[in-house]
Amino acid sequence: MDEKDKAKTILKILNKLYPTTPIPLDHINNFTLLMSVLLSAQCTDLNVNNVTKNIYPKYNKPEHFVKLGKKRIEKLIKSIGLFRVKAKSIYLMSKQLLEKHGGKVPKSFEELEKLPGVGHKTASVVMSQGFGVPAFAVDTHIHRLAQRWGLTNGKNVIQTEKDLKRIFPEKTWSKLHLQIIYYGREFCKARECYGLTCKICTTCYPNRKNPVKIKKA
Repeated sequence: MDEKDKAKTILKILNKLYPTTPIPLDHINNFTLLMSVLLSAQCTDLNVNNVTKNIYPKYNKPEHFVKLGKKRIEKLIKSIGLFRVKAKSIYLMSKQLLEKHGGKVPKSFEELEKLPGVGHKTASVVMSQGFGVPAFAVDTHIHRLAQRWGLTNGKNVIQTEKDLKRIFPEKTWSKLHLQIIYYGREFCKARECYGLTCKICTTCYPNRKNPVKIKKA
């Protein structure tokens, strides 16, 4: 199966399984989306949502978090991994949004990636899910699946993003990013499929016998 056929097969399977793709991180505006994506690093979406459901009804703007200060932000998010580092990023990010962007989340990769704690993946999620700009946010899960499905050589997440953008039509990127995440959680799990049992792996590689060795991001 060549690359084009593989892409068509993957899209067909994913579109059938996930015709709609709700955003897994609960939020009420683009600032809280940005904050939730930042909080989700090395943490499950479920844990983030459990914490933020008690925060966002009351605190949902940059000025709220500047006023709170780092120590109080730490207390609010203390059940999330790396909470001290993330609290500092949220405080500094909120301050910068107020000072340089009038309290608004900027609508460009360049400006987003200048914010404290915001990397390219976080910026991609916000651009895609917050502003509707085609983007392909690649995390460790998508990096793993792209290797299993033979879509990238797995050198790093930057290369994986380039490969996925080259293989799939731009109009599919934002939805496909979420579809792959959902599929990976349900069918192509890190310690269950190994590239041998899920429908995408078996359809794309019917003769594969050995587990796929993954290059970490």
